Amino acid sequence: MNKGFLSLAAAVAAVCYGFYRFERSRFSSKEISLIAVLSAIAAVGRIPFAALPNVQPTTFFVMISGFVFGPAAGFLVGAVAAFSSNLFLGHGPWTIWQMLAWGACGASSGVLGLLMPRAGRMTLAAFSALWGYLFGWVMNFWYWYSFVYPLTISSWVAVNAASFYFDTLHAAGNVAFCLFLGNGCVSALRYFKKRLELSYVID
Repeated sequence: MNKGFLSLAAAVAAVCYGFYRFERSRFSSKEISLIAVLSAIAAVGRIPFAALPNVQPTTFFVMISGFVFGPAAGFLVGAVAAFSSNLFLGHGPWTIWQMLAWGACGASSGVLGLLMPRAGRMTLAAFSALWGYLFGWVMNFWYWYSFVYPLTISSWVAVNAASFYFDTLHAAGNVAFCLFLGNGCVSALRYFKKRLELSYVID
């Protein structure tokens, strides 16, 4: 069986599992509406920056969404943002891998929020810088596994070396967005989350 097809099937399975986990999560209808809005913002934010190589606020919005609302919501925002923005920028076999990479970014940010709920903008900035490179490595893996021959450590290093400049721009852009907007955006999302949460009182 073609290795490109196998990698695509694995990515589709991972994304479907992420959507399944979100479906099983307990969110109110109002929270789901807000999460949908965040997905749209993350998607639209990518389009004006398309001319700048790998500098865009999508990763930042995905990350803070997961940080505030949890892993399931973070995954949804990342996956939907990738799919929606590619309606304008162009779909292809890379779309499912972008959905997986940004979804994983949102989910891992949700885990960070659970473990370190008081993390400040410097921690978020460092985490966003890491995801600037991790996102690139996920996309590089798809390209390397599907199109490069032979599959060796040397060819893997060469693929990552070729993308290092663009991954660094991605990481630097993420850090800039976190430092300038991180605290304010996290505070705003937490405020809306608190307003939307349902409280049940049992007499």
